[in-house]
Amino acid sequence: MCGRYAASRGPEDLAGVFEIEKWEPEEVLAPDYNVAPTKEVYAVLDRPLKDADSPKPVRQLRKLKWGLVPSWSKTPEGGARMINARAETVHEKPSYRRAFSTRRCIIPADGYYEWVTAKDERELEVEGKKKRQRKQPYFVLPADGSVFAMAGLYEFWRDRTLPDDHPLAWWVTCSVITTEAETTPLAVSPAEGPHTLAEIHPRMPLMLTPDRWDSWLDPARTDPDELRELLAPPPTGLMRAYPVSTAVSNVRNNGPELLTELEGPEEGTLF
Repeated sequence: MCGRYAASRGPEDLAGVFEIEKWEPEEVLAPDYNVAPTKEVYAVLDRPLKDADSPKPVRQLRKLKWGLVPSWSKTPEGGARMINARAETVHEKPSYRRAFSTRRCIIPADGYYEWVTAKDERELEVEGKKKRQRKQPYFVLPADGSVFAMAGLYEFWRDRTLPDDHPLAWWVTCSVITTEAETTPLAVSPAEGPHTLAEIHPRMPLMLTPDRWDSWLDPARTDPDELRELLAPPPTGLMRAYPVSTAVSNVRNNGPELLTELEGPEEGTLF
């Protein structure tokens, strides 16, 4: 899954990476090292500009709310639960299939956080035979330090309780697509702990390599079968993971120190 990630790059950096043509200065976000559901996040998308003479899609960097609210939803309350869409079923789920067809985006990140506990400890917890222990967080990122381009979807939702000209009348929300975690060795593994992403968690955000960006963002591509081909996992051996402070477990903590690599799991945590 993807329940927390870091995003420190600003519009200037992202514009160069993704060839952004349009972004609004008033939508600039501060670096966020502990991005949590319902926060505003950056998303890259191809869409015609509002009130433009040309219908040609323009690559934009937009500020969206993380937690997708379907257009047909009566209220936005379920958005916090819809932060992830599974690659295996995204084309058929009512909440996602329309967005999958024409409203796809890339959600840029430095990497994502995931928490683990040892397999035997998890089994004991499930059986109710052991008190739940603190989980050790790991930060997962591209081994070469490049932008982690997460496949995403976005959707529009109209708040009918507000007039058309109200600035909050329209919500634009998004969701991260996830896939099965890699079972092959990481490009760089910690000395202690997991050596594959699957040992950390069975799911991971779907990372899009640059050769898929244009096809994924193209709103003219609507055939579900062709789009599903773009959901194939990226080549293995591109990722690394390392333990970080349990301070990241508290959403109120936010700063570059959360990305500091530890020599090993923190005392009192499990792997």
